[in-house]
Amino acid sequence: MRVMIFVCGEGLGHTSRCISIGKKLVSAGHDVHFGAYGYSKELIERKGFKTHEVPSEITLVGKAGSLNLKKSILATFKRGQFLGLIKIRKLLKKTRPDVVISDSYFMGMISAKSRSIPCYLVVNQSNMEEFFKGKGISSRIIVEIVKKSYIGMFRIADKIIIPDFPLPHTICRKNLEFKKDMWKKVFFSGPLTGKTFEETTTEELERPHVLCTVGGFGYREPIFRKVIEAAGMDESINYTLLSGPSVDPESLGTLPENVTILKFIDDQFPYMKASDLVIAPGGHSTMMEALSFGVPMISVPDKKHSEQQNNAFVIEEDGLGKKLDYSASPEEILENIRLLINDEKYSNKLAGMREMAVELNGPGAVRLMVEESLAR
Repeated sequence: MRVMIFVCGEGLGHTSRCISIGKKLVSAGHDVHFGAYGYSKELIERKGFKTHEVPSEITLVGKAGSLNLKKSILATFKRGQFLGLIKIRKLLKKTRPDVVISDSYFMGMISAKSRSIPCYLVVNQSNMEEFFKGKGISSRIIVEIVKKSYIGMFRIADKIIIPDFPLPHTICRKNLEFKKDMWKKVFFSGPLTGKTFEETTTEELERPHVLCTVGGFGYREPIFRKVIEAAGMDESINYTLLSGPSVDPESLGTLPENVTILKFIDDQFPYMKASDLVIAPGGHSTMMEALSFGVPMISVPDKKHSEQQNNAFVIEEDGLGKKLDYSASPEEILENIRLLINDEKYSNKLAGMREMAVELNGPGAVRLMVEESLAR
C-alpha cells in the first residue's frame, strides 16, 4: 500500500503525530510519502522519509508573539489556493497513492477526493469558529466561512481521526462538535506520539524534576521568569527549562543552582520520561505526550486561545494536572508543583492514562484502520 501523508506545518504538533503514523506504516512494509513545507518538511526529511514540497495552506498573522487568527484567515482567503491545488493534484498523479492521510491540510483532502482517492482527516478541533464568537459583524461572517469549510472537509473525509483518548477520557472533547451524521466517521485512535514510553531511554536527571516548555520569549516570558523564581524558593526540586532560540540564558541573571536552561532539545522524550511534572501551554500534542508517559501537567494556556483554554480546563477537571494563567504568582506555581509531585491521587491517575495509551497504541490503531478500510 502506498500512503501520502499531508502535514499542516503551522505547529510541530501536527508533524510529530504524522511522523508516528509514518513510522508505523513503514514498519508494516508500506510505501510512505510525506507532503510538507517549512521546518516541518526539514524535520520529516531528517527522519529519513520520502518528502515532497507542498505549498503552505495557512497564512499566520500576528505580532509580539500573539496570533491574530481573524487576520490570519482573511490573509489566507485573499491569497487564494488555485495554484496550490493544481500542484497537489500533480503530486498525487505522480506518486499514485492508494490512500491519503491529511493532518489539517485541506488542499490535500480536496485534491485526493477529486482523484477518487480514499482520504482520512486528522484533527483535534472541529469548532474553530469559537475563536470569533462575540467579536463583531465581520467576525461572524468569518465564523460562517470557517464553519462551512470545516463541515465540507468532514463530509469529504472517509474517516475523521481524533488523535486522543476515547470518550469520556478525551482531552480535546470541549473542542469537538460534529453534526449527528458525522459522528459515525469519527475514530478515536489514542495518542499519536513520536516515541512510546517503553522505547524511550531515560535522561539522567536529579529527581524530583520539572520540565518546563513554556519558553522565555514574547508574551510567555513573564510566566517563564516566575517559574525560575518559584524554583529558587525550594531547591529540593530540580528544573529543566526550554527558553527557545531567541533567548540568551545570560540575560536571565543569576539562576538558582537547581535550574538548567536549554534553548532547545532535539528529543524531549527522554527528559519527559525522567520528569515528575511538565509545565507547558495548552497545546494538544504536548498534553498527549505527557499523559502517555504518565506525567502530570501544569498547563498555562495562551490568552484568548479557546482551544488551549479548553484543553487546560479538561486537564484539571479530570484530575490530571492544574490550569494556571499568566497572573499566577511564583508562590502559587510552587504550591501546585508540590501538590502534583507529592499527591498520590495524581500519580495513580496518570499511571492509568499511561496504561491506556499503551493499550490503545495510537499509530498501530491508525494503521489497522486504514488497512481494514481499504480491504473492505
